[in-house]
Amino acid sequence: MSRTPLRWWPVDRLILGYYAATTLVELIYYAKIPGAGTILAIKLVAVAALLAAVRFSGQGWSRVFRHWYPLPYVAACYKEMALLIPAVRSWTADATLSAADLAVWGTHPTVWLQRLGNPVFTEFIQVIYSLFVPVVLAPALVLWRRGRLDEFRRFAFLISIGYLASYAGYVLMPARGPRFFESALYTQPLQGLWLFDGLRGLLDTLESAHYDCFPSGHTELTLLACAAARPVSGRLFSAMAVFTAGVIFATVYLRYHYTVDLAAGAALAWVLWKTSPRFYKQLGGETQ
Repeated sequence: MSRTPLRWWPVDRLILGYYAATTLVELIYYAKIPGAGTILAIKLVAVAALLAAVRFSGQGWSRVFRHWYPLPYVAACYKEMALLIPAVRSWTADATLSAADLAVWGTHPTVWLQRLGNPVFTEFIQVIYSLFVPVVLAPALVLWRRGRLDEFRRFAFLISIGYLASYAGYVLMPARGPRFFESALYTQPLQGLWLFDGLRGLLDTLESAHYDCFPSGHTELTLLACAAARPVSGRLFSAMAVFTAGVIFATVYLRYHYTVDLAAGAALAWVLWKTSPRFYKQLGGETQ
């Protein structure tokens, strides 16, 4: 009796292709990457889990896993960059990015924004920044609850390709950000009220010692999610538009990003918004 052929979704092919590319890099730089063997073993388990979900796609657990697995898989790819980038790059782009900001504005924006600082405002902006992932996922939650699974899969592909494209940028232009590179220029520390230190510490722990400035993923992903929210819900789109403006401002105010990072993130979002439907179709998906 013949077996039913495996049905791969575009996001499956996207993530497996990315895994294959990074696996090749890790094999080449194996001796320089701390815990390279563990990373490769985890990837093998992750691919096996996906294969099982595709093979048994008619079962209930597989339905949930197949729609939501890009979230932990892409998050793991982000953590992987903290180990991969130092192994493949021996320089950072901070000096170049900081100089570009200075050339554009005639000052360092993160330094100039010190004049707006007060604990209440800083606390509020840090909370906005920290809500990045839940808000980006908001359209997915609405689509899931409404059972609009075709649209959910297209959204998952869009957000996944957005994240993975930003990781490629981190490798090409590794930078830690003005919070570290321009630290000697600040005359006022950022201070909040009750949540600021805890949220910043939590993000530092989750992100590790990272080189994740260029392009600004916060800018890119919030713009993509906001644009994708428009056909989902007008009310959601309006709320996300306000949040998007807030989180983009927060990236500079909180000294995480140079403004050139924001410009690069916005440009990448526009490119992916225009091209991702074609990629989705090329990888076996059906567009609207």
